[in-house]
Amino acid sequence: MVHRATARGVSVGTAESLTGGAVASEIVTVAGASSCFEGAVVSYSHDVKERVLGVPHELLEDRGAVDPDVAVAMARGARACLGVDWAVSTTGVAGPEPHDGHAVGTVFVGISGPGVDRAERLDLPGDRAAIRAATVRHAIDTLATQISFPGNA
Repeated sequence: MVHRATARGVSVGTAESLTGGAVASEIVTVAGASSCFEGAVVSYSHDVKERVLGVPHELLEDRGAVDPDVAVAMARGARACLGVDWAVSTTGVAGPEPHDGHAVGTVFVGISGPGVDRAERLDLPGDRAAIRAATVRHAIDTLATQISFPGNA
């Protein structure tokens, strides 16, 4: 993802809840990440999602954090506050217990970039560590795919 973003001349950032900064950490393991990666917002609480990322209070109140629209709002908010071309977000339930009526393994990965605002639902198996690791991989793959897609810059 780092090489693709650098080659396309785009900047990236993350907004993470479920993964707690692990997506950003994985990105910066790649030499040269500073050429495209601007930063991350770890927004574990609703307050940070609202105050820093601009996720609407009503959305969080009505649906909770495990929601596709929240994932999209987080990614949009990261683009705005980090000043990046592309942002990816993670929110969901890693366990060990269900949360807000959602089963363990329910995850939403949001992506926001020029002309793209969407979220994908994942239903992941495994324990907390496996769910978080799979989410990190999916978030980075999603970002890389969107950056590489013809017409997306």
